Amino acid sequence: MSIPTLNVGIAGLGRLGKRHAEQLARHTPGACLVAACSPVTAELDWARSELGVGRCHGTLDALLADPDVDAVVLVTPTTLHADQTIACLRAGKHVFVEKPLSLDVATCEAVEAVAKEHPNLVAMVGFVRRFDPSYAEAKAAIDSGDLGKPFLVRSQTCDQNDESGFFVRFAGSSGGIFMDCSVHDIDLARWMLGNPKATRAFASGTIALHPALAEHGDVDNGMGIVEFEGGQRAVFYASRTMPHGHETTTEVIGTTGTLQVGMGAHLSRVQYRDACGVGHRALPDFFARFGDAFRLEMEAFVAACRGERPSPLTLNDATEATRIGQALTQSLRSGMPVAL
Repeated sequence: MSIPTLNVGIAGLGRLGKRHAEQLARHTPGACLVAACSPVTAELDWARSELGVGRCHGTLDALLADPDVDAVVLVTPTTLHADQTIACLRAGKHVFVEKPLSLDVATCEAVEAVAKEHPNLVAMVGFVRRFDPSYAEAKAAIDSGDLGKPFLVRSQTCDQNDESGFFVRFAGSSGGIFMDCSVHDIDLARWMLGNPKATRAFASGTIALHPALAEHGDVDNGMGIVEFEGGQRAVFYASRTMPHGHETTTEVIGTTGTLQVGMGAHLSRVQYRDACGVGHRALPDFFARFGDAFRLEMEAFVAACRGERPSPLTLNDATEATRIGQALTQSLRSGMPVAL
């Protein structure tokens, strides 16, 4: 018996929302993008003209009232994620929500409670790096015992400096550098180490180029250490000031081996030699680095909604990432370690 196509509606058509919309409309097997939601008229016009989306709504309530929508993809501001996820579940829709689920642990737990009331619905958070082929290979190697017992993860997210200060304008609502950037590294560390319980966190940081961050208690370069039960540790570095491009790298150290993912920020395998030296072109942004991962992530969500395979992520993964990210933020501001 054939499985029906999953009719998807998307809420939020900003920079990342458009990427998800294009993926669903053109490249995701088993899915059909049938509806879009945005308070911005120009974004809805884009969905109609570029993707042929017929049902365009100005509010999420209108989208959720559409009986032909089976699942909703939320690419909306962070402050709306939790309430909108709950609304989708209560409307009987599967839901994919971009990270973070919330900037507050109690709110994450409240969303988890609602999801438990709807066990037949998929609720998945967008930790896209788990779907990157290189990270998937690394995780498989760890699970097969290639590194012995993994005990240390060093992971970083470093963005190219944006002189316009795009991220500064959103610093008041982003949750800070650890919640906005390092939350991916936090999730990767938990995943690579086997989901241990975090016990203590310490963070420090500095403002190298963007002094306006100070009024938000934020930094443009931050470092964090997280301790886990059983002696495992994770070290994080986040930066918004890289001159060369985007650099996401992770190292996992085990008792019998070590692996590294993404070292060098290579855009391709081409190397250049000239009078200035030897080098390569760097990745410009996270889209260039994780294009395949975004595709595979959405395919995994659709497959889970259609019952073809289980969801690869739980809402509790998002809750624990927020718990650690918030502890790092608290430590950054207080200068003191934080017990979890």
